[in-house]
Amino acid sequence: MSSHSDKSWKYILYLGVGSSLTIFSLLLWNIWRTSDRLFTTLTNLFNPPSPKLVIDNSAVVLEKIRGIQELTTTVYRMETVVPTSADRVLGKDWVIGRTKLLYMARGEVKAGIDLAKLEQEDIIVSPDKIAIVLPAAEILDSKIDVNTSNVYYYDRGFLNLGPDIAPQLQILAQQKTLDKIIDTACNQGILEEADAKAKAAIIEFLTLTNQKAIEVAINNNSSQVCQIRD
Repeated sequence: MSSHSDKSWKYILYLGVGSSLTIFSLLLWNIWRTSDRLFTTLTNLFNPPSPKLVIDNSAVVLEKIRGIQELTTTVYRMETVVPTSADRVLGKDWVIGRTKLLYMARGEVKAGIDLAKLEQEDIIVSPDKIAIVLPAAEILDSKIDVNTSNVYYYDRGFLNLGPDIAPQLQILAQQKTLDKIIDTACNQGILEEADAKAKAAIIEFLTLTNQKAIEVAINNNSSQVCQIRD
């Protein structure tokens, strides 16, 4: 009888210990899950995700784009020889001497968009898109590279009877060079290329700063004269 009671008590004791271990394991597992969620919550609290910049009005877009000021997108470079001359005249039409000057010039023309001409009404911001109409491209600058340009030939003619006006002829040659470079650049489509590059540049610029779709067009109604602006 005593032996049977001892076995019963041992069985009850083993059963109690096993149940306690099971409950303890479940408790530890639940604490681990809770602590993991708590750690994640604290991590998100102190390390919030980077906010997405959303542009929601045209004034902000205008301010950002005007900050670029001028958008120079295309540069055309050219080397050319320009002849100039001047006559020494006796009386009304008797030429007694002629001075000739050849000027070897290197110059460049820059085309792009003057973003100061962009107005707020040219920008429409909707919930999912930014639509912009840019002013047409124009010649922004033209210049002679005086460091690499020079007088190639200068001759005052027979007995040097031609007028000695090399500086004046050089200035005239430089102006003719600029006119020629601008004219050549225009004929080769510098403004059309500048328009295309400006559209791509503005799309890339705004895509980096917001999540909206970007649509850019050129104002075809604006006059696009291929000459240096005043």
